[in-house]
This record gives sequence, C-alpha cells and structure tokens, in this order.
Amino acid sequence: MMTQMRRNGLILAAFALVSTILVMTTQWLTEDRIAEQQRSELMTTLNSLIPPALHDNDLYADCTLVTADELGLSEPQPVYRSRREGQPTALALRTTAPDGYSGNIHLLVALNDNGTLLGVRALSHRETPGLGDKIEVRRSDWIHSFQGQQVRGADDPRWDVQRNGGMFDAFAGATITPRAVVNAVQRTLLYATEHQQQLFNASANCSQSGDMQ
Repeated sequence: MMTQMRRNGLILAAFALVSTILVMTTQWLTEDRIAEQQRSELMTTLNSLIPPALHDNDLYADCTLVTADELGLSEPQPVYRSRREGQPTALALRTTAPDGYSGNIHLLVALNDNGTLLGVRALSHRETPGLGDKIEVRRSDWIHSFQGQQVRGADDPRWDVQRNGGMFDAFAGATITPRAVVNAVQRTLLYATEHQQQLFNASANCSQSGDMQ
C-alpha cells in the first residue's frame, strides 16, 4: 500500500515537473514574439495619434521615463517625443486614471507643441463591457472628442462631463468612467504643457529600463 502511494506520488511529481518545464519553455519561446507584437500595437497607436507629417524620428526609440503624480502612478511612465528635422513637434504620454469604475484605466495622451490635444487612446482597462468600455476607439467615437481641445488651467470648468456643466458626454449608466478619463487627460495635458521643454530635453532611457509599454 505504501509502495503504491509512493509510486503515485512520484508519478504526480514527475507530471508537475514536466508541466512546469513545458510552461517555462513556451514562455521563453514566445517572449520575443509577444514583445514584438506589443511594440507593433504601440507603434500603430502612436502613429494614429501623431501623423507622419509631424515627425521624421523613431517615436518608439525617442522615449524618456518620467515620474509625476499627474500621470496617476508612482512608477516611471514613458513619454514619446515627436521631432521634425530635429525640432520638437509633439509628445505622447502614457498616463493612468486611477479612479475608474473597476480600477486603473491606462491611456496614451498626445499633444502638439502648442498644447493642443492630438488625441487620446485607451491602452488597457477593466471597465464594464457595454458601458465603460466605450472609451475604446473600437467601441465608440467618444474618445475622439478630446482631439483639438486645450486646457485653460486646473480649474477649467469645461473639463468635466456635461451633467456637471462640462463639455464631454457621459455614458448612460457609466458616468464614473468618462469622468475619470476626462480628469486624467486634463492632469496630463497640464503637466505636459508646463514641462514641455524638460520632457523634450530629457535623455532617451526607456530601453534601459527594459519596459517601453
């Protein structure tokens, strides 16, 4: 009886070891492919926000990491710089709305060198399907309402949902989500315009961190 139990235990241990090795091998084999896919998706998003006419540099490589409360997280966030013939033309900042209905909403916010928004895209979130996920460009055109907007300061009354007197639509049954995004974009736009020269002059260091997402 004990011999049979030991044999079964060894078999289970062997299966567990083989399974672990297979998972680790699969992860190792697909790691580069996943990283390349993520880079491709990010480049597609960057190029949709910053048109080719505004840059002749590599947006992905011309990236610096910054830490700022206005960007929603305590860890460094990437800022992608657009240049044309060496002259600054636009910025794209990864920022986070920490007060979404279901947690963090990660965004990419792009603005030109005079502080006008080129656009905003939702990178990832856990908002309610059919309600809060309307912040995605593939779900609705709501996110396009930021394009061409500017901010007049932290107390700009226009930067709120319409039910609170602002200029942005709110989703029926999901006011928390759009309000969180509006607040995050406003904070990010203010930060970027106030620190524009510093952001453009900072050294490119995203690749050194091993994380450019």
